Amino acid sequence: MRFVDEALIFVQAGKGGNGIVSFRREKFIEFGGPDGGDGGDGGSVFLRGNEGVNTLADFRFNRRFEAKNGQPGEGRNKSGKSGEDLVIDVPVGTQVYVAETDELIGDITEHGQALLVAQGGFHGLGNTRYKSSVNRAPRQSKPGSAGEGRELRLELKLLADVGLLGMPNAGKSTLISAVSSAKPKIADYPFTTLHPNLGVVRVGMLQSFVMADIPGLIEGAAEGAGLGHQFLRHLSRNRLLLHVLDCSPLSDSQDPVRDFQQVDAELGKYDEVFVEIPRWLVLNKMDTLPAEEQAAREAEIVAAIGWQGPVYRISAATGEGTQQLCADVMQKLEQMKADEEFLSSAEHWDAPHES
Repeated sequence: MRFVDEALIFVQAGKGGNGIVSFRREKFIEFGGPDGGDGGDGGSVFLRGNEGVNTLADFRFNRRFEAKNGQPGEGRNKSGKSGEDLVIDVPVGTQVYVAETDELIGDITEHGQALLVAQGGFHGLGNTRYKSSVNRAPRQSKPGSAGEGRELRLELKLLADVGLLGMPNAGKSTLISAVSSAKPKIADYPFTTLHPNLGVVRVGMLQSFVMADIPGLIEGAAEGAGLGHQFLRHLSRNRLLLHVLDCSPLSDSQDPVRDFQQVDAELGKYDEVFVEIPRWLVLNKMDTLPAEEQAAREAEIVAAIGWQGPVYRISAATGEGTQQLCADVMQKLEQMKADEEFLSSAEHWDAPHES
């Protein structure tokens, strides 16, 4: 499926129904008095997270969405029917911006979460509302107000647990295909991956995590070179980043140290949020080196880039080292989740309670 991560849509909430001027007319009742009812409220527009929707592709063809108008009031103090709300399903991970001002309206991060994006118009008032001791036969009413209309920019960010980071042809697609059921296109040329691929990695009974194969970055990605901006934004939501390096001596174009420094520089230029995301170093294609040289090659790369975090030697092509990597990733994610739950619980009990 073609991945579309940004879309422009126009949403229009319904207009409130008008109140009416009406008077009671019944046999043998000379002065019936006002009985004009209120109008109905206009329908509002909501965006709702849906785990069954995974792209914004549909919004390329259908860009305008309108909720129903409220109906006018009726005689005998009958209120008009309110317009039905319009609920639009979007992928979980969608951020919603006002297109004109780039103001963030909300962030849809959970299945079923609803976000109000256009408020329906308020109902008009019938002449019954204006009856008083000095005005027993009011001939005034109030029209319903207009519903909100605005152009929105939808931006989808992947909600993966683990993101694979690295240069084109570092072996990210091969790795995700080796450890999950995802089948990304793999070939020996740059930019094989033109859109993020997601795979579910199962480690054990009831233990799994989502891995995202992010397209390779090139120099200038933070300034928008290639498809840099679109792909960098996906990385910001991953809980853990695996920085994959091609360590094969058979590849003339690959220099692991230079590649690391280039990608690391692009992350720093784009957003400081990447400093907060844990990152592990994954040395791929180590099967192309003699076993007795692998440790020395690892030490050389680690020293050259000044790396102080976890390091893994793997071969995505043969599967060597991938099982241990995935097991450790699962353990790390579970620890992060436990820490978050503990902090959330601590904040709850530290909060002042009303007596």
